[in-house]
Amino acid sequence: MKLYEKYPISLTNSLSGKKEKFETLVPGFVGMYVCGPTVYNFVHLGNTRTFLSFDIISRYLRFLGYKVRYVRNITDVGHLVGDADEGEDKIGKKARLEQLEPMEIVKRYTEDFQNVMRQFNILPPSIEPSATGHIVEQINITKKLIDLGLAYEANGSVYFDVKKYNSSHHYGILSGRNIEELIESGRELDSQDEKREKIDFALWKKAAPEHIMRWPSPWGDGFPGWHIECTVMSTKYLGETFDIHGGGMDLKFPHHECEIAQATGANGKSPVRFWIHSNMLTVNGQKMSKSLGNSFLPSELFTGSHPLLEKGYSPMTVRFFMLQSHYSSTLDFSNEALNAAEKGFKKLNNALTLIKSLTHPSKITNQNSELEKTLLDQIDKCFQNMSDDFNTAKTLAVLFEMASQINTWANQKESLAQVSEDTFEKFKSTYIAMMEEVLGLKEETSGNNDLLDGTINVLIGLRKKVRADKNFALSDKIRDDLKAIGIKLKDGKEGEMSYEIE
Repeated sequence: MKLYEKYPISLTNSLSGKKEKFETLVPGFVGMYVCGPTVYNFVHLGNTRTFLSFDIISRYLRFLGYKVRYVRNITDVGHLVGDADEGEDKIGKKARLEQLEPMEIVKRYTEDFQNVMRQFNILPPSIEPSATGHIVEQINITKKLIDLGLAYEANGSVYFDVKKYNSSHHYGILSGRNIEELIESGRELDSQDEKREKIDFALWKKAAPEHIMRWPSPWGDGFPGWHIECTVMSTKYLGETFDIHGGGMDLKFPHHECEIAQATGANGKSPVRFWIHSNMLTVNGQKMSKSLGNSFLPSELFTGSHPLLEKGYSPMTVRFFMLQSHYSSTLDFSNEALNAAEKGFKKLNNALTLIKSLTHPSKITNQNSELEKTLLDQIDKCFQNMSDDFNTAKTLAVLFEMASQINTWANQKESLAQVSEDTFEKFKSTYIAMMEEVLGLKEETSGNNDLLDGTINVLIGLRKKVRADKNFALSDKIRDDLKAIGIKLKDGKEGEMSYEIE
């Protein structure tokens, strides 16, 4: 039995607003598309959280035994300032301001994006297509929509006819928007506007004389609309209908809504079976934004160079911090939360180092059936929690319980003989796999662990001696000083002492 059969996944489908059992179009195979970055600036933390969320989803699907084709695009043209059908192309504007070629801008910020992904241990997708590499396909689908009567040309630009589409389909099926309300709200069309209705959106835009990025088309020189790019790239590599489409919550409308309309109109079928959206980041309870001065780059988070940060935090600490909340929940950054995450990750990281060094004695003495059951339950809970809408927060809670057991074994190696070798090996492999393969938390070493262990044991020996001499004040000071630096001493029966790193 495959692991995905033993632990079937349920996930919250944005299309229905409900948690549904995940069933793939082709048994054992998953096609997943995630909207990638528009590479005109350094990648920000909000983007990073989205890509981290889908990294976890991709990792877990593979771990369960699915063969996954994960497509994440690079938007290198067509995304206009303000996300509307007017204004400059974001990359073209950046190129003009920095007096560079647009593709120089694309290269610079694509490399930055990929470097940040590596720092966070976010695995690359199976395919990473770019919008400029698929201009021909975008022109072809635009022609098809015109032929079907769902799009119209106006002065060298082509727009999608939302009212015509809505007469036979549901525009607003994903976001819950009502087309009549959309028509009534917002600004009125002016005499210069080419659209039939203000809710119509561009499939192809005519390039103004000063527009740098342009390609020839049946309608004249121009460039593709932002929404059509993802429709083309997702369906080219995953088929006209595929399993999962993801992205940030801010893309649900209009971007993803327009994707559904374009693909459904062109191919006569809904393109995606399960839509997944990650939520936004806040800082001290406020929305993260440049205007509020509370937006910081990953590099500022690692170095602590931002005014709002007390110090820097390692990439794995930040990754761990993000995994403490469900991907669909808002996540609030604060120094207090990051400090707590640093301590939490150190505890799990220390346990990861310890469990790799532990071996079972092979013989069982004083078998503890209750402990054996607890360990097997913890293994099972890891899978159950991850299969329940990829709940990393609940999975981490189980890993903390497992870490406590690992610390006990490390300090009382004879207690390893209380459980069977088979159970121990399952426990060991599950802890390592959940940490490294599923959650992507790499082991971080800040020095020689054997030296640390030896040093602490010297202090434990000293503490035993001063207690025997009834020097309880010094005994307490050793305990308290160690606790202050994150090392908790535990007094056992018959004078035994052990420790764990908090």
